[in-house]
Amino acid sequence: MSVADKSQKKSGGLGETVSVIVQALLLALVIRTLLFQPFSIPSGSMRPTLLEGDYLFVTKWAYGYSRHSLPFSPDLFEGRIWASPPERGDVAVFKYPPDPSLDYIKRVIGMPGDRIQMRGGQLFINGEAVAREKTGQIDNPDITEVDRPVDVWRETLPNGVSYDTLDITPNGIDDDTREFVVPDGHYFMMGDNRDNSADSRRFGFVPDDNLVGRANIIFFSISGGASPLEVWKWPTNIRVSRLFNMIQ
Repeated sequence: MSVADKSQKKSGGLGETVSVIVQALLLALVIRTLLFQPFSIPSGSMRPTLLEGDYLFVTKWAYGYSRHSLPFSPDLFEGRIWASPPERGDVAVFKYPPDPSLDYIKRVIGMPGDRIQMRGGQLFINGEAVAREKTGQIDNPDITEVDRPVDVWRETLPNGVSYDTLDITPNGIDDDTREFVVPDGHYFMMGDNRDNSADSRRFGFVPDDNLVGRANIIFFSISGGASPLEVWKWPTNIRVSRLFNMIQ
């Protein structure tokens, strides 16, 4: 084989490698934009449903696509394509209204036209108390973030969706609110950790365009502030019982 042949073969091999890498990146971009996007949970606002150190997949097509479905939210179009409204009780990722560069995750509580209010720690929708029952206590700081037992209340929305909420601070500052009337094209979001959640009780309503997708499944979970890349911590820090849990 001549020197020229060797050089041509080497050049061709490099070109094929670059082509494969480009195709893989484009495929990853399409999957992330249109199908699934991974997210990590950085705070305790959705405890006990979601914990810090949970890694989950969000389905991007669940609510259709807005500019926020694309990386960096380019201002290419308005509204949503193939729009489908969320259901009450969905755990949804959305862009934080005061700063759309930030992703938030909360539960959809109020639909357009609803009247939402907290009275004495109980949720009211359109003047009716949402059914709830005390199911016991959790005495596990990895779940509650506090070194004492915390009351757990099982809340059931009018459409039958049920989930656990934490009552860390009885008579907390967000246990009694004014009545919020959800405008058209907006939603009222709340965290399941009711006394430790910056949600629509504080920052207001979430526009439909800000929805990113619905949280579906926890694919990895690690405690103690460890990184998934710290493989040597897996034996003691992985929350095995949370792996591949569907999000309710």
